[in-house]
This record gives sequence, C-alpha cells and structure tokens, in this order.
Amino acid sequence: MHILCLGVNHHTAPVALREKLALEEQQVYSALVRLGCDESSGVQQISELVILSTCNRVEYYAVAPRTCFDPLKVLLAETSGVALEQFEPYLFCLSDQEVVTHLLRVAAGLESLILGEPQILGQVADALELARNHKAIGSLLSRLFEFAIRAGKRVRTETTIARNPASISSVAVRLAEEAFTDLPAARVLIVGAGEMAELAVEALRKRGVAQIQVLNRTLQRAHDLAQRWNAQAGTFESLLPALVQADIVIASTGAPHTIISQDAVIQAMQLRPQRPLIMIDIAVPRDIESQVANTPGVHLYDMDSLQAGLDRSLTLRASQAPLAEEILLQVQAEFEQSLMMLDVFPIIAEMHQRAEQLRQAELQKTLRRLPDLSEEEMQHLNALTQALVKKLLHAPITRLRQSAGSSQAAEVASLTRQLFDLDQPSNPNWAGLD
Repeated sequence: MHILCLGVNHHTAPVALREKLALEEQQVYSALVRLGCDESSGVQQISELVILSTCNRVEYYAVAPRTCFDPLKVLLAETSGVALEQFEPYLFCLSDQEVVTHLLRVAAGLESLILGEPQILGQVADALELARNHKAIGSLLSRLFEFAIRAGKRVRTETTIARNPASISSVAVRLAEEAFTDLPAARVLIVGAGEMAELAVEALRKRGVAQIQVLNRTLQRAHDLAQRWNAQAGTFESLLPALVQADIVIASTGAPHTIISQDAVIQAMQLRPQRPLIMIDIAVPRDIESQVANTPGVHLYDMDSLQAGLDRSLTLRASQAPLAEEILLQVQAEFEQSLMMLDVFPIIAEMHQRAEQLRQAELQKTLRRLPDLSEEEMQHLNALTQALVKKLLHAPITRLRQSAGSSQAAEVASLTRQLFDLDQPSNPNWAGLD
C-alpha cells in the first residue's frame, strides 16, 4: 500500500484559485462518505482518506494499493465543483516518504504562509477527527496524523517559533499600522466574527486601538466577540454606514462569496471623499471584490499581497526553523519505526490470544480432575500456567520485534503465522514505506 497526498497550497496556486477549491465541512463530508461505496472514477481504490482544507491549502491524504493520483484529482474536481483542467497545473503530488515529511512540516507550521502559525495544528487535528467520525480512516493514516500532531506540539513547546506574533491577522494589523500613521486613533471595522477576526481584534487592542466595530451575518456572534473586547457590534445591514465611518476595514468571514462589493465601496467613498480607506481581505474565499482596488482613495490588500509584508515578523521565527527541523527528523524516525511494527503487533496479539485460549482450556480440564483443590492452590496453578505461556512466547515475540523493518521481516512474520497456526493477514505490508 502507498500513502498519497494531492493538493494545492499557497506555494503552488494563487488565492483566486485556492478560494474556488476551498471546501466547507459538508463538501468534505460528501467526499469522505464516498469511500467504500463509490465505484466511479477509481475512487474505490482509495482505502483511507483525510481532507485538510484551510485558507491556504486543500490537501487530500489517501492510502491506495498503487501510486495513482487520478482518482484523487477526480474526487477533488467533483467535490469542489471546479473543472480539473483549471487546477491541474497547480497541483502537487507526493507519495510515501514525501507525504510523511510534508505532513509533519504542515502540522509544525513550517509550510504555512506565516511560519509557525498556531491555527494549522488544530486544523490538522480537526481533519483527523472528521475522517474518523465518518469512518474514512484506518490504521496507517491514523498513525501518520497522530505523529504529525505530536510533532506540531513538540515544535511549539520546544522552540519559540510560534511565540512571536505572526498570524495572518497580526500581519494584517501590522500592515494597517504601517499604512495608517496614527493607528490607535483609527476607526477600525472588522467584518466577520470567527477566529481570524478575533485574532485581529486582539492585535488591534494590543496596539492601543480604541474604536472597533464588528459586523457579522448574525448579530449574536458579532455581539459575543465585541463583548469580549469592548467593541461595538452590528450586522451586515449596517455595512454602508460602517464603511463611511471606518479608516481601516479587515474582512474575515467564512462566506462562500464576496460580502463587500465595489458598488458599496464607491457609494461609501462618495460620502467621505477626503478620507482614504484601507481595506485588508484575509478571507478565503475573498470577502471583498477585487475591483474595489480600482476605487479612488481605497487601498486594498488580499492574502497574496500580505506575503510581501512578512519579513520582519518572521525573522525570529525563521531562526528557530533548524531546531524545528531536527525535531521533525526525530518524529519521522519514530513514525517509520512504528510503521515497521504494524505487521508485527497483530501477530503478537494473535499469539497471546491463541496461547491464552489453549491455557484456559487445559487449565479447566485439569481443575475438573482435581475437584478438591483449595482456592489458594487453584490460584497457584493458574499463575504457573501463565508463567509458562509467558516464557514460551518470550523468544518468538522478541525475534518478531527484532525482525521488524529488516529484509527478513516478511519471511519471519509468515513463518511465525505458520508455526502458530495463525490466520494470514487481510492487508499486505505497507510496501510504499518499506
């Protein structure tokens, strides 16, 4: 079997394409439930699947009997509703060891737009949980994602790569600080009330901004965020007057379409012709129509343009990257070692189970022939048989463990199954990682 990864991210595709491919949870669910019951387009070849969809990446992790990416391409096209020819030139395709290295780096934040950003670790964990909930994952991807999460946690606790603020939200606020001469006096409009919006509000408050208004589709979510940070709350119905008053707009909703149109911005700017407006769109899909950039007096920045402003806040984080890489190499070695044991553990468990069944059967026969034994004597006899089984199994189990990952592993495993009369495994070795 082989581990495959296919997708696009901020390294390979522009934001305009990434926002088309970004998947909502229901779309991810639709793809996961096709495993095992869909015989179209080769999807039935995939035995395990995890989908990681964030602002900057859509990645399909799969287990298949051969290195073939066509089923994943078709699945991504059908799930996203985007024609394959539109995104195929931007795809990356990884297999086996490349996938392991990539996912560990993703979970550690080394592949993020903002080096070391903390949100990705939770997103990796959520992707794993979603796949488990829909029974789309087996032992191989479960183990890989668990090790990736472990790697991400170690990097964040053993290095300072995530301690210098450099999230998309904080970079957006820093950009606003550079573009507006007196940020504490600015009137800031936050469109959206999710995690990214809250991070932006937090960063603004730390820089002394006092006038913040939060608009959201539902008033309750806007009110909850505003209340936590002593800001004002409203809904999208009050967008136009809010645009008229604002000096800076930071948009970060989860909407599948734009929220702020060029017409709305033009109308707002006509009511405030002498005051420029800084607009920063950190949403994927974008919240602000790209044509807004052509409006006089408006300065529009999107996710792609933010990347140019990362240099200063990433300097300290970049200095920690070599240490993070060392941690990932350790975790990868641990994962590969554990993978070598995937075929060994079931055999050991079956040996213990078979031996225990025989021990119990023979012990019961003996006890029936010795009805006068005391309780203490029966306990001694039980302990004796347990000790005998343990000692008899010690040598073959030790040999099995030692053979894991060696050139003799398959031969030793097969011979052990024959000698102990165990069933042959239903799944072959993970050949792609041998």
